[in-house]
Amino acid sequence: MVAAPLRLLVPAELDGARLDRALSALAPEASRAEVARWIEAGRVAIEGSARPPRSATKVRAGVVLVARPLPAPTTTITPDPSVRFEVLYEDDAIVVVDKPPFVVVHPSKGHHEGTLVHGLLARSPLAPPDPYRAPEGEADEDASESEAAAEARLRPGIVHRIDRGTSGVLVIAKTAAAREALKAQFARHAIERVYDAIAVGALPDRADFDTPYGRHPTDRKAFTGKHARGATKRAVTHARVVERLAAAGCTRVECTLETGRTHQIRVHLAEAGAPLLGDPLYGRAPRDARVRAIGDALGRQALHARVLGFAHPITGAQVRFEAPWPDDLRRALEALRALG
Repeated sequence: MVAAPLRLLVPAELDGARLDRALSALAPEASRAEVARWIEAGRVAIEGSARPPRSATKVRAGVVLVARPLPAPTTTITPDPSVRFEVLYEDDAIVVVDKPPFVVVHPSKGHHEGTLVHGLLARSPLAPPDPYRAPEGEADEDASESEAAAEARLRPGIVHRIDRGTSGVLVIAKTAAAREALKAQFARHAIERVYDAIAVGALPDRADFDTPYGRHPTDRKAFTGKHARGATKRAVTHARVVERLAAAGCTRVECTLETGRTHQIRVHLAEAGAPLLGDPLYGRAPRDARVRAIGDALGRQALHARVLGFAHPITGAQVRFEAPWPDDLRRALEALRALG
């Protein structure tokens, strides 16, 4: 369906603003990158001006912008009601879920079926994917523009994600306006995120990690806060010891994120000498055979996204959701405690 033209009056507070900034502010369902595409395609005009505007064109208060949006990208994902997850909250704008471990958030290489997105689409429509900006923690610097746009169609509504082996709370957008408002909060690090973890090794009572962050120079599947060449991104994690499992040589840790880079907690704790129990990428086999067996039985990194707090994208009210520990992680903790 072709979107109807938009007629938008520039208010006083946007006097002198760039056209792309003003248009994205007046049409919150579209990202700034998306409206820039409209401008480049000749689908935006300033009423009363014969010259085609550019993204950097300054606009004045009182003028009318006329935009003919490009069609929203669509997804070809087939809904799958067999995908199981718990819904913590839902309204017309968002759905908040407790993702089980081993469920991939959205289709990707090697994971074409049975993802959380497949299951969500069986419940209700999701926000159109934004082909110009990846969810937090997922930007792939190696992907071409066409590859990024194609991959974006596989993640409708997704504004952030957690790893396949990580359990816990996620928010998904059901409308484009909600998508953009949530992405803006993630971009300015205004989201409350608390994770629970079990690490193999010791940590100080409190540890703050503030590192550059990027791809590992020799392992393309991994990331690093120590050895990334030319890293321009920053990763910040605040860790607090909750329980010391001395007999097992393990530590239960609460991690609060300021940023949300891919594998951030896993990397920071591993490079501090305390990798997560069961972590297949950054972990190491515990010397204690009993602890090793507990990690093998868990079969994933011992990491759970317990708390997610944010401003509701439509009402602005502060909301906070908490996901209880899943059974497999609880059993692992009890088994480690029993070693004492």
